[in-house]
Amino acid sequence: MSSTPTTTTPPAVAAEETDGEELLARVARQLGRVPNLYAALASGPAALEGYLAMRDHLTRGVLPPRLREQLALLIAQENECTYCVSAHSFRGGLIGLTEQELRATRDGHDADPHTDAVLGLARAILRTRGRVAEPDRAAARAAGVTEAEQAEIVAHIALNTLSNYYNHLARPELDFPEVQA
Repeated sequence: MSSTPTTTTPPAVAAEETDGEELLARVARQLGRVPNLYAALASGPAALEGYLAMRDHLTRGVLPPRLREQLALLIAQENECTYCVSAHSFRGGLIGLTEQELRATRDGHDADPHTDAVLGLARAILRTRGRVAEPDRAAARAAGVTEAEQAEIVAHIALNTLSNYYNHLARPELDFPEVQA
């Protein structure tokens, strides 16, 4: 007795209809203004909503704000995104990173050994597309980088690569002091 496989259609998921204007109003409330990247990304409300949801969830993760900002800056540098290098250099300055610390971050380094290991691992992930050699992972673990942090590093790479690549494509006008990637 043979059975014929049946296909079932998954139940329809009710999609929230959110337009770009509602999302931009939320951004303005959160950031005090709407950076041009967000305004450009609002042309695809689903893309902006997904970006904002991931960003918001990652703020509740294990990585502290300063390190998240450093990751965003490093990722922008690695992806050669002048818009995001400029934005994250500006934001980094607002949270207390010195010019020397901003430059070191862009080079994948920090004076703190744990932060240095996180940045080094992130750079290795970017440069190898996630195929990091085991000795590099072991060195990160030896410096105290946890599995949870590793997962969030990859998530931050995904989030920031989305904004970096969209900036390359959309070319929004730079609304931060320019810092060349």
